[in-house]
Amino acid sequence: MSKSMTLNVRVGGALGEFVAANVGDDGAYENVSEYVRDLIRRDKERAEAEGFARLKAELAAAFAAPEFSYAAMDADTIINRNARR
Repeated sequence: MSKSMTLNVRVGGALGEFVAANVGDDGAYENVSEYVRDLIRRDKERAEAEGFARLKAELAAAFAAPEFSYAAMDADTIINRNARR
């Protein structure tokens, strides 16, 4: 199980007003902690989606390459090539 982390964040001005408008009786969240956890989850999902999109683009490019551009390689060749990168 992962550890909990306590964060202390000072937010003022327009950002503070924005947070206040989203928390409490008139907001979508009961408290600031709930709001921040949701923002972190959404950012994590965005980062994962971006990684998946990059992988998907790389695979699409690889599968679109003509057959003659492929070369047979054994595992040792691949490991050595990747170790130099």
